[in-house]
Amino acid sequence: MAARKIAVPREAAPESRLLSLSSNCGTIVIALFIFGFLFQNFAIPSSSMASTILAGDHVLVDRATFAPSSPWDSFLHHRPVQRGDIVVFYTPFLEADGTHWNLVKRVIGVPGDRIHLRNGVVYRNGVAQSEPFASMPTAADYNPYVDEFPAFAPSAEQGATAEWSVESREALSGNDIVVPPNSYFVMGDNRQNSYDSRFWGFVPRANIIGRPLFVYWSIKIPELPDNAPLSQRAASSTDAFLHFFTRTRWSRTFHVVQ
Repeated sequence: MAARKIAVPREAAPESRLLSLSSNCGTIVIALFIFGFLFQNFAIPSSSMASTILAGDHVLVDRATFAPSSPWDSFLHHRPVQRGDIVVFYTPFLEADGTHWNLVKRVIGVPGDRIHLRNGVVYRNGVAQSEPFASMPTAADYNPYVDEFPAFAPSAEQGATAEWSVESREALSGNDIVVPPNSYFVMGDNRQNSYDSRFWGFVPRANIIGRPLFVYWSIKIPELPDNAPLSQRAASSTDAFLHFFTRTRWSRTFHVVQ
């Protein structure tokens, strides 16, 4: 009787190098899309948003939520900018070197809102706002221009831009600044140490990049002003890199910004 042959299943052929490379490239492309179009990292150089965001915090910024919707991104969540949102944006003015800085501030007024401050308290549409996140002036740091805005006309002596000196008069209605269409009035939470709409005016809607989600890394650095020159910012970044382990604030990792 002839012996029966038993079929032995063949092992699957190993994945070719070309197929493996193609798969890896696809993963890289998807990752670049996510981080290039949906998110952006941003380093905080100043204390203008303390204690919500500290100097030396590195935040991940969501670029999708405030972006205009389109047919191809219907799976993404979009919504208008709202009062109280913390936003990252391009400055509406040019620096001496002809560039725009990125800043992060909190939205105080949306189009149509009437804004003024009295003794550091924000009044929006005639109603005093409760802002537990914001610092209030003390006898030592009270500044009439900042804390009674817009009771005093902006000027270069107070640090205001020339453009805002003109634009503020056009936006003034009684004791209030009225936010124009497609624009926002923003301020830092550290009200006495924030270079914001009180000094240079409104943020156009088109200048808004996104909203910070959380702190992915935080390190103690010397505090810089919002308008610190690029050379000073670069020196600060280098210093932070050299002292990564000794100055990192590990407790702020994944701290949610709100």
